[in-house]
Amino acid sequence: MGTFLISAVNIALPTIERNLSLTAIELSWIITSFILGTALFMLPAGTWGDRNDNRKLFKWGLILFTLSSLLCYLAPDGHWLIAGRFVQGVGAAFTGTTGQAILVASFPAEKRGQVLGISVASVYAGLALGPLIGGILTIHAGWRSLFLIAVIFGVITYLIAFRFLKSQGKKARPTSGGDHWGTILFMTGLTALVLGSSQIPSPIGWALMGSGLILLLLFLRIESLSRHPLLDIRLFTQNRLFTYSNLSALINYTATFAIVFFLSLYLQKIQGLSPRDAGAVIVAQPLMMALFSPVVGKLSDRFQPRYFATAGMAMCTSGLGMLAFLSPATSIGWIVAILIWVGVGFALFSSPNMNTIMSSVAHPQYGQASGIAASMRVFGQIISMSIITFLFSMHFGDSSVEAVSDPVFMDMMQWGFLIFAVIGLPGIYFSFNRGNMKNKES
Repeated sequence: MGTFLISAVNIALPTIERNLSLTAIELSWIITSFILGTALFMLPAGTWGDRNDNRKLFKWGLILFTLSSLLCYLAPDGHWLIAGRFVQGVGAAFTGTTGQAILVASFPAEKRGQVLGISVASVYAGLALGPLIGGILTIHAGWRSLFLIAVIFGVITYLIAFRFLKSQGKKARPTSGGDHWGTILFMTGLTALVLGSSQIPSPIGWALMGSGLILLLLFLRIESLSRHPLLDIRLFTQNRLFTYSNLSALINYTATFAIVFFLSLYLQKIQGLSPRDAGAVIVAQPLMMALFSPVVGKLSDRFQPRYFATAGMAMCTSGLGMLAFLSPATSIGWIVAILIWVGVGFALFSSPNMNTIMSSVAHPQYGQASGIAASMRVFGQIISMSIITFLFSMHFGDSSVEAVSDPVFMDMMQWGFLIFAVIGLPGIYFSFNRGNMKNKES
């Protein structure tokens, strides 16, 4: 439901804008607030779950997600909707982070890749269904129906979790006052970074991003000296497998997040497709991801995951390179073929990479490892959107996308895809050179 809402709400944004009389900035915060809520609590949720009970935190996440979905459904204006979306992001952070840790702890190591592959496939299924079902619901039942469905499924999921996910009790792991400072620095720095990324290239935006980076560097310094840190720096300094796998994930999400954003504009502005038809084209990528992730995840239990992940990273990067050569005359069939190529590449990368991350740490660190891996996705989205915003300001100035000429838009998009293809290249290196995972065939 989390990923379904991400893609479905994107399709419904024009309708929400008209219905609630929102400005462009307010409309953007319907997306940004969700990302911010998720980013702020992913890493803390992982650590809190390790120190207490992942299953209890998962249930609290379900409650937050369900109640916030109800708030979004009933929202009388844009400010209430933005607030509801923020709390939705917090709930999604709790369930997404602890959910991976629960899965890894509940199955033997030889089935870990298969289980994570099924989990990843459900994520991509949500992304795939969002544009199609979201568009249909928005047209026939209104945009609020998207959040009503989230409420219904949230209640059902909580009842299942209450029945089958029994709490394991608080773990005997001491907490430390230093974690409070670490949490404050992390949340403040990340908030400044996200706020700044939404306001660049204005001086305030750059100042916020600079302040955010300084606070995050100070956070890393404090955590390296803490006895019980929010973020265990040793996971990165003493675990090459963990470090390179997370760097690969950060690079992959940074490079590929822009694909749907650019293509949704290109297909409607340049190719003249309707939002529904554009969504039907774009769905080719997440559909491949959903279909192949379970298969690849199972294979990564038998063979070294880095080979699958490296091939997938190379396919994503080459696909971005192909997208850089799109023109107004490019056929829809060729675009779908590229998206299928990238979708299969993403499936090859995602499940084996997550399998490697979770298999490279001990049981008491599953929650934190899952939180860090999930944070890499959100950080990649933030970096990607920052690059897109910068490209918009350089090519469009103060004009809207609809107002600029087609050649100017094409020039911006081609440069964007080329930049993201170059960003993907070091991801291939980190993915291949991470080393072999233990208890796997060579």
